[in-house]
Amino acid sequence: MTLQIADFLLRWVHFFAGVIWVGHNYASLIQRPTYQALQREELVSAESGRFQAMLGREHGTFRWASVVAWCSGILMLAQRGWLVDALTMKGHMAAIGMGTYIGTLMLLNLWFVLWPHQKKVLGFVPATVDERLRCSRITHLSSRTNTMLSIPLLFFMAAAQHGGFLFI
Repeated sequence: MTLQIADFLLRWVHFFAGVIWVGHNYASLIQRPTYQALQREELVSAESGRFQAMLGREHGTFRWASVVAWCSGILMLAQRGWLVDALTMKGHMAAIGMGTYIGTLMLLNLWFVLWPHQKKVLGFVPATVDERLRCSRITHLSSRTNTMLSIPLLFFMAAAQHGGFLFI
């Protein structure tokens, strides 16, 4: 019974953290469907309305939701004894394995590409204005990459339980 409760909790933690993480990407896509380059003036003045809006949106919730979603997913696979088969994409575990790899790529993209550049754009890390302008484009592209990767991620997650036979 205890394993069932743990599985239940892990599923819901994974689900809600994933909704927060991926939902942030989709909200960003809807709010800013095209790239709008920052202007030099917007980064020079901390009172700039656009900069203040960016700063207000920047919070750690979605970044840490990515860690929670990834860890809970790995724990679910390990708890069920599926982790090795998923990572080696063995048999019907290939679908969830592919989802695991895509999710891992998204997590790495967020923490090692998007966030370091976003810290420069927001002024959390010292950078010249030219560097901050360059980094704003990189953060946009990195965010869009994760948004697009979330589509096959969700497909493979669903296919693991609903159509995994296709991958045998």
